[in-house]
Amino acid sequence: MLNIKAFENVKDQVGYCGIWCGSCGGGNGSIQELARRFEEIVKNQNLEKYIPKEFDFKEFLKGLASTQKMPLCPGCRKGGGLPICKVRICALDKGMTDCSSCEQLVECKNFEQLEKTHPKIKEGLLEIKGESRPVLIEKWMSELKNKWPHCILFCTSTKK
Repeated sequence: MLNIKAFENVKDQVGYCGIWCGSCGGGNGSIQELARRFEEIVKNQNLEKYIPKEFDFKEFLKGLASTQKMPLCPGCRKGGGLPICKVRICALDKGMTDCSSCEQLVECKNFEQLEKTHPKIKEGLLEIKGESRPVLIEKWMSELKNKWPHCILFCTSTKK
């Protein structure tokens, strides 16, 4: 079953960088759930019989099992995230709740790694400046539901 508890733990958090923790597979449980569902499909379809001989199926299953056991990230505001996150370290050093009010945001180099996967992250931060976090989170949840109606965050399963 989808780890609703994991999602509930992070759904109200927005990181210092402006990323909504509820959308992150590392904390909302979706990565672990996808691994569980994929393992189930692989076993039910008896894929071992169809894969190339050089593929180590047992190691593959071990990888899926390990992924399912990954600890959930509680969100960077609750001690999760990368300990060396330059964005969080800088925001905390400056006493900021997030980077949206930082005057050096546009030229900030601390976002270089995040910009590889979130190219418009700084634009997003500028948009949230002064906005109510609960209102923004509701907006983001709505957008996710509309953009990806079958998004794993909102799927339910009858199996445990």
